[in-house]
Amino acid sequence: MARPSTLTEQELVEHLKDIPLWRLDGATIVREIPTSSFAAAVGLFNAIAIIAEQADHHPDILVYGWNKLRVTLTTHDQGGLTILDIRLAKSIDALRFDTIST
Repeated sequence: MARPSTLTEQELVEHLKDIPLWRLDGATIVREIPTSSFAAAVGLFNAIAIIAEQADHHPDILVYGWNKLRVTLTTHDQGGLTILDIRLAKSIDALRFDTIST
């Protein structure tokens, strides 16, 4: 199956409106997620891993502090952001998980 091409700047601006918890960082989008506990952070990590595997699109995920995740999305083989990243960001945002406000 052909991989999607990178989004144009205008397409990216439009898509970012739909995922306001994500920030643009070069050729990636990033979301910082504080959770209520270490167990919640690991549980969220695992939930993201499952949906990423189903989508065959894998983010970089960092567990840090004792309760935080940093999720970074990009389409590595395209060298930038594609619709796959936007879809996965929306799927991650749709997860129900225990967070704390920052």
